[in-house]
This record gives sequence, structure tokens and C-alpha cells, in this order.
Amino acid sequence: MKRLLFFGVLAFTTLPSIKGQNLDIDILREINTHRNASLDPSFKIITNSVTPLSIAMPAAFLANALLKKDSSSKAKALIVCSTVVVAGIISTTLKQTVQRERPFTTYPDIQKVASGGSYSFPSGHTSSAFALATSFSIVNPKWYVIVPSYLWAASVGYSRMDLGVHYPSDVFAGAIVGSGSAYLSYKINKWMHKTPHRSVFNNQR
Repeated sequence: MKRLLFFGVLAFTTLPSIKGQNLDIDILREINTHRNASLDPSFKIITNSVTPLSIAMPAAFLANALLKKDSSSKAKALIVCSTVVVAGIISTTLKQTVQRERPFTTYPDIQKVASGGSYSFPSGHTSSAFALATSFSIVNPKWYVIVPSYLWAASVGYSRMDLGVHYPSDVFAGAIVGSGSAYLSYKINKWMHKTPHRSVFNNQR
């Protein structure tokens, strides 16, 4: 699994410079230039929800761990918080390494409807969204947590393309980075505690 994640990230770092670029921009044009503009405000709300949730949700898990003071709550808080940090570090590192220009900069026909700073690859918003969704699903593997979490994360990814600030490959890579960061954080936490999954999250039963 670790090798798969490594080679997956390695492949995505070279994706913007190979033949996939044509398909990338074709898909983005289909999404962005043919979008329903009346939905722009809704997609802006979705895309703008990432930053406050990336702060509020880890803080909520930390507060819960401080109140309950049990190993399960502490483990959950550590996984969620470390996932957000790891995803942010990986996304920022890849952005500075690949240095891919935003689509609206390279292609004038792409309509920029939301803010997009720094470089394009990968999508930091999508990375953070999938980091939260996956870490939530790991610490609380219930359908009513998993389904809405991933629906929200997928909506964030789509919003970044609809609003013209990211290519599909940026979003796909962001989803891989976010999900992979959660898995990595879970494995590290499990190793640190030397405790099997069931006893760390014993209140899930």
C-alpha cells in the first residue's frame, strides 16, 4: 500500500507535463465553460467551507479529547489533526515542486469565478476536504459519517473545476493526497500506541 501511494504521487507530479494535459483541459472546459452560472454562489459556499472546517473540526476533536480524557478520544483527535497537517505539508511541497500555472492563466477561455492563489497542482482545497472526510471515516466508520463526508469532499473538488481554478488532475491528485494522509496518520498513530484497531477505537462497537 505504501509503495502504491508513493508511485501514485510520483505519477501525478509528472501528469501535467505529458499527453494527459489535452484531456485535462478538455474536461475542464466542458465543466467550466458550460456550467450553470446560477450555481456559482452555491459552489463558492462549498469551496469556502474548507478553511473554517479544517480549523473547527480538528479543534472540536481536541476539545472532546480534553474533556473525556480517554485513549480512544485522544487517538481520534491525533489522527484527525495530524491528517490535516500532513495533507497541508504534502500539498504545499508538491505545489512548489511542480509549479503548475492555474488554468485560467494558461487558457484565457477558462472563466475564473473564485480566488486561486499560488500554484495549481495539486488542489489544496480538495486535499484538505478529503483529508477530513477520510480521517472522519476512519475514526467513526458509520455510514451516516462516511456518506456525507465524501459527498462534501467530492463537491469541493468539483467546485474547484466549476469555478475555473483547478484542472481535473489537480483535483484527483488532491483527493489522493488527502486520503493518503489520513491513512498514513492512522498507521503512524496505530504504530505509536502499539495497539490494535479495536482497542484504540473501542467505543465504536
